[in-house]
Amino acid sequence: MSGSTLIMVALAGIFLLLFLVIRTKLHAFVALLLVSLLVGIAAGMPLGEVITSIQNGMGGTLGFVAVVVGLGAMFGKMLEVSGGAERLAATMINKFGEDKAQWALGITGFIVAIPVFFDVGFIILVPIVYGLARKTGKSLLHYGIPLLAGLAVTHSFIPPTPGPIAVAQLVNAELGWVILFGTIAGIPAMILAGPVFGRYIGKKIHLEIPDYMEIEEREYDKDLPSFGMITSLILIPLVLILLNTVSSVLLEEGNIARDIFVFLGHPFVALTIATLLTFYLLGTKRGYSRQEVQDIATKALEPAGIIILVTGAGGVFKQVLIDSGVGEVLGDMMGDSALPPIVLAFLIATAVRVAQGSATVAMVTAAGLITPLLELVGMTGPALGLIVIAIASGATVLSHVNDSGFWLVNRYFGMDVKDTLRSWTVMETIIGLTGFTVVLIISFFI
Repeated sequence: MSGSTLIMVALAGIFLLLFLVIRTKLHAFVALLLVSLLVGIAAGMPLGEVITSIQNGMGGTLGFVAVVVGLGAMFGKMLEVSGGAERLAATMINKFGEDKAQWALGITGFIVAIPVFFDVGFIILVPIVYGLARKTGKSLLHYGIPLLAGLAVTHSFIPPTPGPIAVAQLVNAELGWVILFGTIAGIPAMILAGPVFGRYIGKKIHLEIPDYMEIEEREYDKDLPSFGMITSLILIPLVLILLNTVSSVLLEEGNIARDIFVFLGHPFVALTIATLLTFYLLGTKRGYSRQEVQDIATKALEPAGIIILVTGAGGVFKQVLIDSGVGEVLGDMMGDSALPPIVLAFLIATAVRVAQGSATVAMVTAAGLITPLLELVGMTGPALGLIVIAIASGATVLSHVNDSGFWLVNRYFGMDVKDTLRSWTVMETIIGLTGFTVVLIISFFI
């Protein structure tokens, strides 16, 4: 089959995927699988090989993603149930003072979203935003935007959150580089989109607590864990993963210290250690029975399961593109483009994000399409970490009415669509553009 025909097959597959997700509301997992099947058949693959590609794509992706996302979800659930997120917020606000509460909320969101899903972190912490707005008379957005920015940055940029985990696996990037570059890009993104933009938009749009959202403060049957314990638990897996990456660069192969750091810093081991510590320190040591801890861990896997399957289906799509030959032609075509791979990755993710709304679908689709080009140009190591953040940045910008996060914020802050676009959408776009600008600049030196 000619290269131009294969390109047409790929484009038709992408448009079909968008149609199924947007117009027919077919679940992204099923839509990705169906499109993968049809692309494989249309590209002329033998039917048996199409099935083999689907099996290999799903297995190759989930062998890593399922373990990491599953452990991360359990870790985050223990933090949520124990009141660790509230402890972080309360301590940060006390340290910074009410006049700098915006910064406290931005940093709190940045830390909390490492183990806790974005929407859960927001729902847990939004009563603090309400309390500050009621006390000071300022707009909800003055405090809410910094919190949302901190949560959104980490949710998009820093593993073990599902998005960057999925993209890292699909493009074969080391998580240590992703964490490093995600942090470097995420801090300025959080500052600009959070305290800076929050102060501006809070003066433009004054919002008071909606009548229907008078939320009572959550009560816990145990004392809240200490600030030091919570921050230590969150940092343990990140530090171990970073040590793995750094030791691989600095120490020679065969060095025993390197072997130990590589083992302890593998995401499987690092997250297993962190999760077991949370079970003990936030669970059994604080009075929860073993059965209660098991029930909490089991409950955590419910939302994680959807993310895991969608990511697996993204792996299927990538594998079919590669095995059918479509990927090679796509890689050649993008390789002939004047745009560097990091810019193409950002633009593809942005296009899919704007079209269908889901950041996860945008990330896995962009990763599947860009991977053949990365293999063609031989991109490895730190450069792949930059690609992950570029894709995450593209999948963050321009959130609008087809994104569930848009309506979550709209409801909790009692805004109309116009004000949600002026606040939430602009905030998300600042995050994506800042993150992309940072990694683009870094790419000139790597």
